[in-house]
Amino acid sequence: MLTTAEKTKLIEKYKLHEEDTGSPSVQIALLGEEIDRLQKHLKKHAKDMHSKRGLLKMVSKRRKFLNYLRDTDVNQYAQVLKQTGLKK
Repeated sequence: MLTTAEKTKLIEKYKLHEEDTGSPSVQIALLGEEIDRLQKHLKKHAKDMHSKRGLLKMVSKRRKFLNYLRDTDVNQYAQVLKQTGLKK
């Protein structure tokens, strides 16, 4: 799990306005960081099926946020993909 300081740092980087904590771009960034951490965990603990299920749920949730962002704001979608390094 991300610490509060790490979450704050990610929110500062991806926020759209001063009080933004829940926009799709911020959510995608937070989920991406959690996904990276879980992938590292699963490389060591390949049989941890509970974590694998959680990883798949997070990937699905991030995909839904990306689809929403693509449908509502194409420019923001492209910017988020570029910043996070995701492929599409």
